[in-house]
Amino acid sequence: MELVKHNWFEKWFNTPYYHLLYNNRTHTEADLFIAKLMQCLNLKAQSRVWDLACGKGRHSIALNKLGYNVVGTDLSEESINGASQFENDNLQFYRLDMRSPFRTNYFDAVLNLFTSFGYFDNVNDDIKVFKSISNSLKPNGIFVFDYLNRDWVINNLQAQQEIVKNEINFVIKKQIENNRVIKHIKVIDGNIYSEFIECVRLYPLEELLKIAEKTQLKMETVFGDYDLGNYNEKSSRMIIIFRKK
Repeated sequence: MELVKHNWFEKWFNTPYYHLLYNNRTHTEADLFIAKLMQCLNLKAQSRVWDLACGKGRHSIALNKLGYNVVGTDLSEESINGASQFENDNLQFYRLDMRSPFRTNYFDAVLNLFTSFGYFDNVNDDIKVFKSISNSLKPNGIFVFDYLNRDWVINNLQAQQEIVKNEINFVIKKQIENNRVIKHIKVIDGNIYSEFIECVRLYPLEELLKIAEKTQLKMETVFGDYDLGNYNEKSSRMIIIFRKK
């Protein structure tokens, strides 16, 4: 019998516990951020936008409400099933591995939000993601890449916390190992006990720019938070705006 090995994200993102733990990420929050971001980008109405790793579609829905033609993709079947109820003529959702090519020279903008990157063991897989994004963009297209700030994570790591939601206990331990932030998540749901992990590579800005350069993407600016404030080593986020050459 062949042993099938599953990546951590295939298991964790497809469980209802993941969506419960992060249910503080609301549609209202998404609406506010997307409105601010689109005002900054000055993207024309009816533009084609790809929400890559869309989850249950909060940002895709917000984009669609602003008049954009939106496609959301995610690896999680659970997430896509949840998002699909919001589909219309200008909003579609598909299950897709982010490393896979998708609609060459098609989109005016691609968004990859809330640290939906850096999951793979091999850096070449991350490069494949950037290549897929670059290939999908029209010339002069925009790529918005929202990632954790490596310095902020290292300086503000909370080693352990306990969270209770809907009478379900989450015990979370974090550590930094081999240039990755690793989160061990224990879930106690009555007499059901489960364990999951999250593991994200800690990319410095300079390394991400090198990957982008290989894939014909050039940085225009970088923001440090969801209010689009200035970026520095104390910023909680690293929101990079790239332009396809």
